Amino acid sequence: MEVLECRLEIDDLDGFVADLGELGDRHGVTIQAFDARYIAARQHLERAVAFADRAIDRGENVARDRAVEILLYAAGRRQIDRALAMGVDEGDNQAVVLVDGDSGDAEAAALEAVEALDAVVDREPTLETRDVETLCDFFEITDAERGATDASLSALVCERVALLEVEK
Repeated sequence: MEVLECRLEIDDLDGFVADLGELGDRHGVTIQAFDARYIAARQHLERAVAFADRAIDRGENVARDRAVEILLYAAGRRQIDRALAMGVDEGDNQAVVLVDGDSGDAEAAALEAVEALDAVVDREPTLETRDVETLCDFFEITDAERGATDASLSALVCERVALLEVEK
């Protein structure tokens, strides 16, 4: 799995999503773009990929598209429309673009192609700072829950990803 932390300026969301799909098809990888405010850490995405792949292997996936299944797990939700809130939107976005496939060479080539898209304004760290309020609201992590454990916020978010598997 490779990630591109970047700033995107998206004029046409449907066109951008289509470009990502075409690049994924061309390189034999899955590409999904996330609003960085909803990503707790790289491990958050790694767990989402692992659980999505397991669901697909077992025939328990909700979405037909692997990228959407990864999005569902990353969001900790089974409803696609609610999970889409984690995606990027038109305008300026702090983003994390996930590229995952069977070959590191294919991932690297796809990542390079993503970086060449007009929507990618600049590479910049987006996982270093977390929007705690947004993460807690989106993943329904209460102050009481945070106070009852010494687990990090990213660990609590990863727990939500894992709980989706249990709640099926």
